[in-house]
Amino acid sequence: MGNVFLYVVLFFALLLLLSSFFTVKQQTAVIVERFGKFLSIRQAGLHLKIPIIDKIAGRINLKIQQLDVIIETKTKENVFVKMKVSVQFKVIQDKVFEAFYKLEYPHDQITSYVFDVVRAEVPKLKLDDVFERKDDIAIAVKRELNEAMTTYGYDIINTLITDIDPDIQVKNAMNRINAADREKSAAEYEAEALRIRIVAKAKAEAESKRLQGQGIADQRREIARGLVESVDILNKVGINSQEASALIVVTQHYDTLQAIGADTNSNLILLPNSPQAGSDMLNNMVASFTASNQIGESIKRGNQNRENQKHKKPKHDNPSHEELPGEIIE
Repeated sequence: MGNVFLYVVLFFALLLLLSSFFTVKQQTAVIVERFGKFLSIRQAGLHLKIPIIDKIAGRINLKIQQLDVIIETKTKENVFVKMKVSVQFKVIQDKVFEAFYKLEYPHDQITSYVFDVVRAEVPKLKLDDVFERKDDIAIAVKRELNEAMTTYGYDIINTLITDIDPDIQVKNAMNRINAADREKSAAEYEAEALRIRIVAKAKAEAESKRLQGQGIADQRREIARGLVESVDILNKVGINSQEASALIVVTQHYDTLQAIGADTNSNLILLPNSPQAGSDMLNNMVASFTASNQIGESIKRGNQNRENQKHKKPKHDNPSHEELPGEIIE
C-alpha cells in the first residue's frame, strides 16, 4: 500500500515538473500571469513557470495579419457601391501588453474605423472619382487607423481598396455608356479613313486625267507637226496645201481600213468603205476647202469696207471750219 502511494506521488510530481516548462513559437508572444496578475511577456524559446501559481494567460500573434472589410455606401450622386477594404496590420512587439489588455476585439475595432472613414470620404465623390481616387481613400483609412490603433499596440502596415462594385443597374448603364463611346470613336475613325480614301482616290483620278490630257495634247501636237511637215514636203513637189491636206486625209482613211481589216475579231464597220469612197471624200474635201476660202475672202472684204467707211472724212457746209491735218470729225 505504501508503494502505491509513493508511485502516485512521483507521478503527480512528474506532471508538475513537466507543466513547469513551455515553449513559445517564433513570431509569437506569451502573456504569463501569477494569481491573475500580469507577470511577464515571454518571447520565442523554452521557458519555465511555477506550476499552479503561474499560468499562460494568452498568446499574441506577431505576424502581419489581414482583415477584409466589405462596406456598402453611396456616392455624391446617390449611387450605392460595395467596397472591399483590405487592412494589413500587426501587433507592435514592444506593445504586446497594450494589445492584450487594452483591446479585446481588435478586428471589430478596425472594422468600425474603416466604416467610419469610408462612409465619410466616399459620399463626397462621384462614382467615377471613387474609381480614380481609391488610393486617396485608402491613405485616409490608413491614417485614421494608425492614429487610433497605435494606442492599443497595433501598427497598420497598409490599407488597400481591392474591389469597388456598384449596383448592377448602374454597372449596366456604365457599360452601355462605354460601349456607345467606343462605337462613336470607331465611327469617327472609319469616317476619317473613308475620307482619306476618297481624297486619295480623287487626287489619283485628277492626276490620271491630267496626265491623260497631257498625253492627248502631246499626241495631237505631234500629229499636227507631222501634218505640217507632210504638207511642206508635198508643196515642194508642186501639190498645193488643199490638195496635200485632202491627200493626207484619204491616206489616213485607208490606213484605218487596213488596221480594221488586220484584226480578225473586230466587229467594227467603217462607212462608207467602198473603193469610190476615197475619191468622193477627196472631191468633197477639195470643194469644202474652196468654199471655205471663198467665204473667208468675202468676210475679209466686208470687214475692210466697214473699216474704210468708219474712217472716211465727212463734208461740212460751213467753209469757215478749218480741218486740221489728220483730224477725224465725228
